[in-house]
Amino acid sequence: MKNLGYYNGKYGLLEEMTVPMDDRVCWFGDGVYDAGPCRNYHPFAIDEHLDRFFGNAAKLDIRIPMEIEEFRALLLDLVSKLDSGDQFVYYQVTRGTAPRNHAYEPGPGNLWVMLRENSINDGTRPIRLITCEDTRYFHCNIKTLNLIPNVMASQKAKAAGCQEAVFFRPGGRVTECAHSNVHILKDGVLVTAPTDELILPGIARAHLLKACEKLGIPVREEPFFLSDLFDADEVLVTSSSNLCLRADMVDGRHAGFRAGDLYEKIRRELLDEFFAQTA
Repeated sequence: MKNLGYYNGKYGLLEEMTVPMDDRVCWFGDGVYDAGPCRNYHPFAIDEHLDRFFGNAAKLDIRIPMEIEEFRALLLDLVSKLDSGDQFVYYQVTRGTAPRNHAYEPGPGNLWVMLRENSINDGTRPIRLITCEDTRYFHCNIKTLNLIPNVMASQKAKAAGCQEAVFFRPGGRVTECAHSNVHILKDGVLVTAPTDELILPGIARAHLLKACEKLGIPVREEPFFLSDLFDADEVLVTSSSNLCLRADMVDGRHAGFRAGDLYEKIRRELLDEFFAQTA
């Protein structure tokens, strides 16, 4: 099969799956999710993703209806059912099913999984970016389902012929992208925003930092601003689905694209790790 959906023990083709309207995700976006690539039926960095998934659920008092090892085994079983081993693996847990009410009663959550055939972008082709003021709530460090600002920013980027939107706060501090982390290279140093409440601590971001350490590239985890973004030697975008991309345009202006050799070292290191873990 080309895709697969799972909901509380039932699974089938995505287009045939149904869920109750009283699942709290329908009314409140009340849940957390995680996702990542799979190659050769091997989900990449699965333990890191599951640790974040279970940790984020705990922060919102959402009870995942199985233990982490049981869920890990379930994911590995589900990915084996697709025709192709190169997949996008998405999963979420919602607070549960109940009549609409802001207050909730404790209980087990609803577990969803979505699988579809997909391969990662190898980062050889540049992308274009725009900037958007970051108007989201101050819970950016938790991967919740409340993604309307991200959806609208992504749609704005699409309408502008771009692939991603870079969020910034009042005063011009760059935080992250609509569905990625953003970093800059300047004078041989990687600068990335600190993991405070304004950004999601991306799994790919963590692997980027490890790659830089291995390659001897200095890293500064500190706030940077729009002026730094436009003055950077390279603008990098990382996510679990696109391990390392570089931008050549931001808001219609040329940006980055001045340290290609260094970018290529980082890109190659991240891809080599991905290929090794999913061999």
